[in-house]
Amino acid sequence: MWITIDRENELTLARQIYRQVRQMILSGVLESGYKLPSTRKLSMELSVSRNTVIEAYSQLIAEGYLKTYEGSGTVVSEGLHSLDINISPKYNPSPIQNSTLPAKHIIDFCTGIPALEYFPRKEWGNLYREICNEIPPSCFCYCGASGVLELREAIAQYLYRARGISCEPKQIIITSGSTQGLSLTSHVLFDKQKVVLVENPSHAGLRKVITMSGSLIEGVPVDDKGLRTELIDTKKQISFIYTTPSHQYPMGSILHIKRRLELVRYAELNDCYVVEDDYDSEFRYEGQPVSSLYELNPERVIYLGSFSKILAPAIRLGFMILPQKLLSLSKEVKTYSDVHSDALGQYVLAQFMQNGSFEKHIWKMKKHYSRNRILIIDELSRHFPNQFDVLGHATGLHLVVQFHDRVFNRKTINEIADNGVRVYPIGSFYIKEEQADNDKIILGYSHLTVDEIIEGINIISRVVSK
Repeated sequence: MWITIDRENELTLARQIYRQVRQMILSGVLESGYKLPSTRKLSMELSVSRNTVIEAYSQLIAEGYLKTYEGSGTVVSEGLHSLDINISPKYNPSPIQNSTLPAKHIIDFCTGIPALEYFPRKEWGNLYREICNEIPPSCFCYCGASGVLELREAIAQYLYRARGISCEPKQIIITSGSTQGLSLTSHVLFDKQKVVLVENPSHAGLRKVITMSGSLIEGVPVDDKGLRTELIDTKKQISFIYTTPSHQYPMGSILHIKRRLELVRYAELNDCYVVEDDYDSEFRYEGQPVSSLYELNPERVIYLGSFSKILAPAIRLGFMILPQKLLSLSKEVKTYSDVHSDALGQYVLAQFMQNGSFEKHIWKMKKHYSRNRILIIDELSRHFPNQFDVLGHATGLHLVVQFHDRVFNRKTINEIADNGVRVYPIGSFYIKEEQADNDKIILGYSHLTVDEIIEGINIISRVVSK
């Protein structure tokens, strides 16, 4: 049989025999009808136990490579060698590159990453352990597309306290982040005869989520008052309008109340929906959180929320509040998307919200992010005195800086990166990159340390001041 046994191999002896016999069959070395040695004889030849050979033969028989005939022994099945498939008998992982040089530290002013070192891992871990020990066995089963009731109740209570949003738990569907909420909405509202209106500039990844449903998108410009609603009055055949009214991404503006009313009125008159992505409004450093668009018409606005910016992206939990008319179909699409989001994580988050830890964490992070925001503006003022403006409102995890006499073209961006810092020009957030906005960059500050912010702004200044 010419089978080689390698007792140092991580594969079991039975698996080694199975793989080598299978390869000989598929490559034609063992032809159809070939009679294999008995399990007793082969075990003696290979110096292994007979049970090991029986295990290998049984697997080959179960998969159809071999057949057994009473009184005739075990033979190769017909028609398999014609496949001529080469199967590697050994696992060869890619070698790990062990460089003696330390990895270069990059100061990345990317957006949307919270300060992960502040994640309440000890309390979260304790809650997770308690939940696993205390919930009944039935809670380990499928929890339904809408998600765990306890979490939906906790979210409804929190939204009413913090945002004045009044909704029923039955209107809420728990998602794997707001990205999934937008994906579900895009599929539920898909109509090949209609287009989706999106803010321009906006998050390129979320635009891709919409187009992955098959929908076509059309950009609507924004200014310092948010989406320019006067530009949509004449548009027809609209599926939905995607907007970030509480903190426009990336420009940072708040949608003016007059435009909010116009947007809702447009949705009513044109039988379409508005998707409100409320991705980071908890972190507002001047006054109370902005009122939601959802409050103006719960039957025309779909509200998307996420815990990625508040806690950590790793927990992958978000939610959507839906009009009654869309609930049934949305739950059906969710069911056939992933059945339901992580149920154990939902129980933990529900308890984290119900015991008051959630709002304590938000308050703690608001103070931390506010300090970082002040620091980054102070450092910009030190290096670029009277040479820039900060756009948008004091909200969220990033800010947009417009420079008076400097541009951030590809050459400048690459040179800054070569010096260990990543920054992002606003032009890259447009549907079609706009060169006119290369005097503006977006700076995320939430995940950076004090030293990184100071060093990063210093490097940016050094490069652009050459």
